[in-house]
Amino acid sequence: MRWKILATASAFALLAACQPAEDTASVPAAVFDAATTEQLSTNQLLAEWTGPNGGEPAFDKMDLAQIKPALEAGMAAHLAEIDAIANNPAKASFANTIEAMERAGDPLDRAMTYYGIWGSNMSSKDFRAVQTEMAPKLAEYQSKITQNAALFGRIKTLHDTQASLGLNPHQARLLKLVYDRFQLNGAELTGEKRERYAAINQELAELHTKFSNNLLADEESWVTYLTPKQIGGLPASYVASAKAEAEAQGKPGMYAVTNTRSSMDPFLTYSTERGLREKVWRNYYSRGDNGDEHDNNAVIAKILQLRHERVQLLGYETYADWQLQDNMATSPAEATALMEAVWRPAVARATEEVADMQALAAKEGANISIEPWDYRFYAGKVRKAKYALDSDELKQYLQLDKLREAMFYVAGELFGFAFMPVENGAIPVFHPDVKVWQVTDKASGKHIGYWYLDPYARQGKRSGAWASSYRSHSTFDGPETVLSSNNSNFVKPAPGEPLLISYDDADTFFHEFGHALHALSSNVEYPGLNGGVRDYTEFHSQLLERWLLTPQVVDTYFRHYKTGEPMPKELVDKINKAATFNQGFSTVEFLGSAIMDMRYHSIDPAGIDPKAYEKAELAKLGMPKEIPMRHRSAQFGHIFSSEGYAAGYYGYLWADVLTSDAAEAFAEAPGGFYDKEVGAKLVDNLFRVRNAVDPAEAYRAFRGRDAKIDALMRDRGFPVPAAVGGQQ
Repeated sequence: MRWKILATASAFALLAACQPAEDTASVPAAVFDAATTEQLSTNQLLAEWTGPNGGEPAFDKMDLAQIKPALEAGMAAHLAEIDAIANNPAKASFANTIEAMERAGDPLDRAMTYYGIWGSNMSSKDFRAVQTEMAPKLAEYQSKITQNAALFGRIKTLHDTQASLGLNPHQARLLKLVYDRFQLNGAELTGEKRERYAAINQELAELHTKFSNNLLADEESWVTYLTPKQIGGLPASYVASAKAEAEAQGKPGMYAVTNTRSSMDPFLTYSTERGLREKVWRNYYSRGDNGDEHDNNAVIAKILQLRHERVQLLGYETYADWQLQDNMATSPAEATALMEAVWRPAVARATEEVADMQALAAKEGANISIEPWDYRFYAGKVRKAKYALDSDELKQYLQLDKLREAMFYVAGELFGFAFMPVENGAIPVFHPDVKVWQVTDKASGKHIGYWYLDPYARQGKRSGAWASSYRSHSTFDGPETVLSSNNSNFVKPAPGEPLLISYDDADTFFHEFGHALHALSSNVEYPGLNGGVRDYTEFHSQLLERWLLTPQVVDTYFRHYKTGEPMPKELVDKINKAATFNQGFSTVEFLGSAIMDMRYHSIDPAGIDPKAYEKAELAKLGMPKEIPMRHRSAQFGHIFSSEGYAAGYYGYLWADVLTSDAAEAFAEAPGGFYDKEVGAKLVDNLFRVRNAVDPAEAYRAFRGRDAKIDALMRDRGFPVPAAVGGQQ
């Protein structure tokens, strides 16, 4: 099911999705107990979705009291379906085993959609109690599937006789993915090892949930309130938003700096109050690391130990060796070689950046040594001095609504999609801030899907920006259309005011929309092919960022929020000239996290003290004291609130190698980034196929060769090294 891709982090999580219409001809009917049958007929969270174009989630009818019984009944129903498939007396076939698995579990899939909304967009104390209770039960349920010996026996039979089955390419790919991921998740274990593997999965699920809830607690609790005398340097738009946030939190007349990146980052960039910059910085970078009830260090240690123990049951030396089995980088050494090739020039550039800041601070008479809470502030000053480029000046031309229109324009030119707003109330939403658009094919008018946007930060919503899908495309049992969403954490503007965002936030907005377009463009036959490998799936979204600065977008959608005038050419030229500015900081803060992730998962973690280990390893690495990891260990939700990016955070860099290389294909084309021929090759070979084609083969089909690291280094203004770890 689609939710498995999002809800777990092991390789099996990408196994896939099982939801089109029922075909009972080749599979015995599942038998449900009375309690499950009752829930299936009465629980709204399990009910089939109604509405136009295949139906939509009933977000307006979400009742937290129903989620626990919905999950329990959904799991019981799916396990009954799995048992019916596994114990089918008929000879194993692709239809009665793999396709039957794809069809199973609809009700649970629907319940998990609501569960995901509560977990990410509208969490509460009551929900977290349910989440804590259900996490190990969900892990146990998944173990019952992967450890179903009869089921794996049928899968293995098909795998071993595949040459005689007459499968089409999509079917062959799906069978390979299913077999590999079952095997990687303990399907062949027996006896005590089998029992221990399942127990570890349950305990890890509890710990992942605890880590996430600890982090969310620190983000909600640590708010810095400012008086009118403490807002020096802050842009008017930020001040208005901070004032509205303080009023919402019962602090009228003050200004709230919340403990999220979207609030912290601009404060550190603009505030002239150095002492407050330090306070806000320390609040943010100490999340989960305060020695209190929400401290995550002991949680991390236990997670690492359990992951290591689990992969050793499978015969792997380290967790990283196991996790990279189905990635483009096939070994930790290959991923590490790429990171190290970029690390050295990035640190050298960061050293130059700090020297420039120190010189400017001294010139202004500031008797200070640059600290982490000074980096963004003085980087802005240096950029203004070197390139006459002011971040706040840029924001005047970056309205969220206009940028959304720009994304729709790009989607129309590249993918042929049209976006039409859905009237409020026509499709259910889980919060009034959420808006919905219908996506159609421009040429034919054919319905493609719906796109949901949840843009604003609020209590109970996890920080950051992300994309998710409530329903994935498939065709094998009739067409299923896509329900995709983007979620951000912009500070909501004061009533009647436009939302102005930074250039970096605009870049992220395009990035996450790239994930949505990847889902919306799918043409795969089976829902299980809508997943992907971790170090490849970020490529598509990172590539879409390149359209943000195309002339077609800038000239039409970068408009001054007061006058409506387009961004002056001189300002656009400044952005382009400053393209490699501060690449030392951004690359080092990312790589600090990525390298630590790989090191955590490439050792035996027995007795590890994460706080001490982080400090020692960063010192060995030569991490500049002025730059923290983008995600310090105690707040590194990518790798410790699930396993989605564990030993895989490097994937953003791997994907950026592909991104830079692919971008040069457009730059070299006659029509530039809107070249019809190159655009068609991109969509057909890299977006539509999802995981139906091996990523390396898909990229070669687009580019005619493997990606090279050269373009990435040129993009960042770093010297181009010799061939590195598989990225030639």
